[in-house]
Amino acid sequence: MDDINVPVPREPSLHRRILEEVEGKILSGEWPPGFRIPFEHELTEHYGCSRMTVNKAITELVKRGLIERRRKSGSFVTQPHAQSAVLEIHDIEAEVRSLGLPYRYERLARLERAAKVGDRKLLDLPAGAKLIELSALHHAGARPFCLEERIINLQAVPEAAGEAFDTASAGQWLLGQVPWSAAEHRIRAVAAEQRVADLLRIAPGAACLVIERRTWSGGSYLTHVHLTYPGESHELVAEFAPTHPKG
Repeated sequence: MDDINVPVPREPSLHRRILEEVEGKILSGEWPPGFRIPFEHELTEHYGCSRMTVNKAITELVKRGLIERRRKSGSFVTQPHAQSAVLEIHDIEAEVRSLGLPYRYERLARLERAAKVGDRKLLDLPAGAKLIELSALHHAGARPFCLEERIINLQAVPEAAGEAFDTASAGQWLLGQVPWSAAEHRIRAVAAEQRVADLLRIAPGAACLVIERRTWSGGSYLTHVHLTYPGESHELVAEFAPTHPKG
């Protein structure tokens, strides 16, 4: 039988290897927030490469928000933060309390199940993957403030299997427990269907603001959440500055 030429996978570049290994130590918690990572000359010696290669990898991690450089002190793992990625990722309880209103969380349902076709597309999951499906209401004073509908990838966040999410929201738990490196937001206006209208205590067809968000870390999606707010009581505010054309 003739030999079959099977392509040999390429080894990752040294820059990529450094980036992935440092990111892995941060996301695993081995290097916790505030930890000073080795100086660039130490990494250069460890990996047997040029200072430029190390600097390229560290600069990429700074852009991702995992590392911050401090002049004359070195580079440090950043504190977990609930921001960035086009919009800030807010703790809904903090949103409500900022309005001067009492906050209350109400879990509606929690289900551990196999991912459906739509879920697998959203979180890039293989067949047979398991996830948690949650729905909850966040109240501001006497009225519903937001309907949260969420799925959590148990392959990426296995610790979630042991959480009931009956007294604190999944969003709050995830922000405090699981490092994320990037997020994607989609924002749209919708007319409330009957089920949503009943839960939010608004008229069917009333305007709602919907924010959909996926977060991921190290190449794996962590969660997808669908947040529905009554349109008359919610707004998005963003600050920005003008940019200048090149030259």
